[in-house]
Amino acid sequence: MRLLVVEDEPELNHLLVKQLQAAHYSVDSCLNGTDALDYLCCAEYDAIVLDIMLPGINGLEVLRELRGKGSKTPVLLLTARDRIEDRVTGLDAGADDYLVKPFAFDELLARLRVMIRRTSDSTSDVFTVADLTVDCTARTVKRGGKAVSLSSKEFAILEYMIRNSGVVLSREKISHHIWNYDYEGGSNVVDVYIRYLRKKLDDGFEPKLIHTVRGVGYVLREET
Repeated sequence: MRLLVVEDEPELNHLLVKQLQAAHYSVDSCLNGTDALDYLCCAEYDAIVLDIMLPGINGLEVLRELRGKGSKTPVLLLTARDRIEDRVTGLDAGADDYLVKPFAFDELLARLRVMIRRTSDSTSDVFTVADLTVDCTARTVKRGGKAVSLSSKEFAILEYMIRNSGVVLSREKISHHIWNYDYEGGSNVVDVYIRYLRKKLDDGFEPKLIHTVRGVGYVLREET
């Protein structure tokens, strides 16, 4: 899952990025609203952590422009303001949630999970296709009742695919959701990781769940 953090306090920005990366998110970050709009024009994010008090273009202006373009990307507003009127203003501008500084990082993670879950119309972070079960909170995978060990990136790709099971995902779309702008790997990295996943999840199991759609990309589904 790929997140954008927009926070003008450099130390807090750095801390948020490091902690979110430790929680297995791919993270881009910036310090002002102008850069935030540039990032949002160039990539798709699963959620945005957005400070309100930003230099230049503030967070509410960023949020209004984002919603004005029809984007439904979940947005969690961060602010030092704790008045009810401020919360109402943020929510009316299109925010999905609101967190007052200082905050507990575990609460931030929980709120992000809830927002992302809403976008997939799921009431749970446990997804099942055939005999494959993925618990996105516990980060566990089972196929045919057997536990499967995955690397962080393997799990991230599987999570994205199972949250979009039945949807054909292009290599570019998968790459943009899993790796941030700092990544400098090869262009075939998605194909490499799909091979890893097939070896761990499909070899020795029936039915096969990871399918190639020639000229388009990959899809995770049970074919009848």
